[in-house]
Amino acid sequence: MTDQTYSDHDFIDKAEKAGEPETLHQEHVHHEELTEDEKKVARKLRRKIDVRIMPLVILVYLMNYIDRNNYAAAKLQGLERDLHLVGDQYQVGLSILFVGYILMQVPSNLALNYVGKPSWYLGFFTIAWGLVSACTSQVTSFGGIVACRFILGLVEAPFFAGVLFYLTKWYTKEELAKRAAIFYSGSLVSGAFGNLIAAGILNGLAGERGMDAWQWLYIIEGAITVFVGILVMIILPDFPHTWRSLSPEEQHVANRRLALDAAEADIDEEGGMSQIRGMKLAFLDPKTYLLALAYVGITGASGFQNFFPTLTKTLGYSQTISLLLVAPPYVFMVFYSYGHCYASDYYGNRFWFLVYPVFVSSIGFVVFMTTDAFGPRYFSLFLMNFVFTQNGTIYAWISNAIPRPPAKRAAAVAFINSVGNSASIWTPFTYTPSSSPHYRPALGVCIGLEFLALACFVALRMLLQRQNAQLEKMENEDVQLSEAERRKWEKTAEIEGVDLGKARRLQKGYRYML
Repeated sequence: MTDQTYSDHDFIDKAEKAGEPETLHQEHVHHEELTEDEKKVARKLRRKIDVRIMPLVILVYLMNYIDRNNYAAAKLQGLERDLHLVGDQYQVGLSILFVGYILMQVPSNLALNYVGKPSWYLGFFTIAWGLVSACTSQVTSFGGIVACRFILGLVEAPFFAGVLFYLTKWYTKEELAKRAAIFYSGSLVSGAFGNLIAAGILNGLAGERGMDAWQWLYIIEGAITVFVGILVMIILPDFPHTWRSLSPEEQHVANRRLALDAAEADIDEEGGMSQIRGMKLAFLDPKTYLLALAYVGITGASGFQNFFPTLTKTLGYSQTISLLLVAPPYVFMVFYSYGHCYASDYYGNRFWFLVYPVFVSSIGFVVFMTTDAFGPRYFSLFLMNFVFTQNGTIYAWISNAIPRPPAKRAAAVAFINSVGNSASIWTPFTYTPSSSPHYRPALGVCIGLEFLALACFVALRMLLQRQNAQLEKMENEDVQLSEAERRKWEKTAEIEGVDLGKARRLQKGYRYML
């Protein structure tokens, strides 16, 4: 790489020497935003994308969480008794899933970006985890459940981080938080209806054909997941430029609006090496580590969801009623989290919408730890669920803070998700039976993790403010560009069909969302 640098004036001089008209200097010909006709196409495009993609990814995520968390419901239906689990063996079975889950995150997302067929890639793994879940019904020992949970983690890993990356190939940063919240609602709905399904199976199928209720739970939910995976292969479009239902004009607008959104083209270099380069870029960006540590805090603090039926059981009701009591806090959060992330998009802010849930959820943890009456303890479960409002917001902030190139974004999303989920390996062991019914050690850890996330939010906001100041400085056309920066604008110019001077001007006005 040479030390040669370039400025906009160099680009313009070269264009003029090549015969470009003088109107190149005139600001009104610089298409730095969508035209009115393109905006009309974009509105129709968004509706088409929303109708085709969002219901399907929500449905898959619903099954993802049901298949992952039915372990908690199975605990109340006799799994511990039938498998002769003692001591902390239940917690080992819970946490081992996330070992496999973490190991597959980064390799899977890089493979997804390289392969370029999300429909087949995500559909295949959805079918795989449905089959693993169904087979879990036949385990008879501690070793069997640990093996199945580990394999389940491996085959579930490609979905979540893969969909987060996939959505960034369709939506701009202003649209992403709302869609991320809608997507994440699948996990909240699973928390409600997964346990309602479990309650129905407990009452209706326990003992049928010589199998216990928890076995039927795994069989039925696994079979549904396999069917959903087949739908993903058939229905899910891959990327805008490969979706045949889009007209050439819609494909152009889909790519153009994402390029304008990030001030550079959303395209990797040719060849597999770009994936390795993207991983290196992600690991060299301090924002990756701040977001990963923040996600550790959020994921660890939300670990109580793996014990939610156990927490409601402390309220003094039967197993069936305890499962039913899980639903209302989740149903409330489905609607609230959507409004929360809609407001985050509307005001163009991520920081404050990540900060206030720290204090609301911490109040919930304290109330559950310190009271015995049914009313306050049940209400505290609603407050604790405010942790989940942070998920949709931080998913969107990840994509806003690490926008391009796709290989870097894919590696960053996978790394952040894998590091964040590492908290799910050790937090289950804080929920000891001896600490029932208040679970003070575990919920105290949840409070500490929330404030760890808060510290990361503050640090990330300060870093982004500094980088926004640097972007503002770069708007000065007299500032020269390095060879690497020149190549970036050349790529943008190519996809946009404009000259290099205009490509650089695409950066003007772009800022990281705070």
